[in-house]
Amino acid sequence: MGLALRTMEVTDLGFAGSLSVLVGWNQTARDWERLLAVEPEGCFIAEWDGKRAGTATTTCYGTDLAWIGMILVHPDFRRHGIGRSLMGHCLDFLKGRAIRCVKLDATPLGKTLYDQLGFRDEWTLARWEAEKLQILATAHSGPIRPIREADCPRIFDLDARAFGVSRRKLIGQLARQGQGLVMESGGRLEGYGMMRSGMRADYLGPVVASSPEAGIALSRALLSGACGKPIFWDIPDQAKEAVALAQTLGFIQQRQLIRMHRGENLDPGEPHLQFAIADPATG
Repeated sequence: MGLALRTMEVTDLGFAGSLSVLVGWNQTARDWERLLAVEPEGCFIAEWDGKRAGTATTTCYGTDLAWIGMILVHPDFRRHGIGRSLMGHCLDFLKGRAIRCVKLDATPLGKTLYDQLGFRDEWTLARWEAEKLQILATAHSGPIRPIREADCPRIFDLDARAFGVSRRKLIGQLARQGQGLVMESGGRLEGYGMMRSGMRADYLGPVVASSPEAGIALSRALLSGACGKPIFWDIPDQAKEAVALAQTLGFIQQRQLIRMHRGENLDPGEPHLQFAIADPATG
């Protein structure tokens, strides 16, 4: 029978979750459910001889931009070209959607394949990790407070400026599912940030702020609620104040990633405003 590719279904979520655990990734069942809910026609399963063998996801932000993530192949089925086939399937799907630009966050190991497929480097980022973070927990008050439903339009506007395009659906779902804070001053939204649970560690992100001061304050406030737990924090290298804060707090760089794009990258956003990305699977 060999290789077959098909659209992911709800009944595949258990396999997808177990596969990400097997390979040591941080995504939880809730993360997989969100990926499928945001793009139900754009998440895929690879089967080899009728057995589920791999996964891939896409996330479309209108027709201006789409993301490819969660290219995972079960160790028992590697070296059959499944990862490359999943990648090609995602690109064909997005071409059918008339997506202008496709992006992903690549490891140095995967970069060779993406170079061959026409992706180009945009900028670099790194995953930072803390095993036991000790920040004095404080009550959220004054300019920093929990996200309210009424904050969402301003959050979407600030996020679109930083990211380059609107990702309203994704950010709205994240706001409902995780711990979220905003910083407001004089009636102006200075930034927002979120923290959520992961399989291996809590995950800080996204954090978007209009100034380094707001980004630092929001990051500290969110991290104060996770004392004693491992934390992952993915930071663009251009967000120098975020990198400096991570180092000051004792985070260790775990791995380097390369943000890559294919097609017309007309809306690159402002990575220096992104104190933390949302997820390598979605940008």
